Amino acid sequence: MYDEQRSPSVFTGLSAFPLTPLRDDAFDEAAYARLVERLVSAGVDSITALGSTGSYLYLDREERRRVARATVTLAGDVPVMVGIGALRTSQAQRLADDAQDAGASAVLLAPVTYQALSPDEVFTLFEDVTAGLSVPLVVYDNPRTTHVALTDELHAQIAALPNVASIKIPGVPSDPRDAAARVQALRERIPGTVSIGVSGDWLAATGMNAGCDAWYSVIGGTLPDPALTITRAAQAGDHAAATAESARLQPLWDLFLEHGGYRVTAAIAEHLQLVAPDCLPRPVLGLGAAARGRVAEVVDQLGLRG
Repeated sequence: MYDEQRSPSVFTGLSAFPLTPLRDDAFDEAAYARLVERLVSAGVDSITALGSTGSYLYLDREERRRVARATVTLAGDVPVMVGIGALRTSQAQRLADDAQDAGASAVLLAPVTYQALSPDEVFTLFEDVTAGLSVPLVVYDNPRTTHVALTDELHAQIAALPNVASIKIPGVPSDPRDAAARVQALRERIPGTVSIGVSGDWLAATGMNAGCDAWYSVIGGTLPDPALTITRAAQAGDHAAATAESARLQPLWDLFLEHGGYRVTAAIAEHLQLVAPDCLPRPVLGLGAAARGRVAEVVDQLGLRG
């Protein structure tokens, strides 16, 4: 079992989720290095490779092994978490072995599926995977992508398993009081050693202000500076500043809500020439010309460069 005090920064503060850019349908390691080096220079608390932003389900095992190794090497002293989601339990277990061999500080597991999974099947997935881990695991609750919704009761059962260290929840209510109640209700069901991280970037300030320990961030993997501004303000108890920075980014959040953070973030990285054009895995085509133009306009108007 992992040491609960070994790498707490993996589960608090800003965890940045970079793209896994492709060029000619192959992992573009040079572009990926540029993304990760920006995150290290910015001072993010951790880097999560092969999350949904990192296209993990579109990559084969060898590609994922290469990404995991590259991230750990490039990140230096910054803790690295690696996504290990797969359709079969045995595949997730092998990916967990690869992540641990690469030197990852933690792994991230989403219950992805083709056939609908019952609560017992979801629990068994986490039970089987955590049994073989020597590093902590983050539970990835992402129903909009996986089509698997975890109840608080199921969260409580999974959080009691050995090696579970954090839960990545899919946003919070937009009202600050309701958000605080939501976070508290979940916190009362899980062990005190398990942190709560918010996703849904447009709700991150609300979630951090409501008591979430971490922000598992899409935009933070390409534009770490504004994400860190929100995170550090919330951590310092300056809720007004965190909310104000998020409000400033509302045009960006509107694009996320309209097109999805995955495609918008890729368009941003391409606009900033951090990655090659058409960096997403086919059949994903990315945004059309009009939407790309709007993304570029918003990025330039908001001065989003780092």
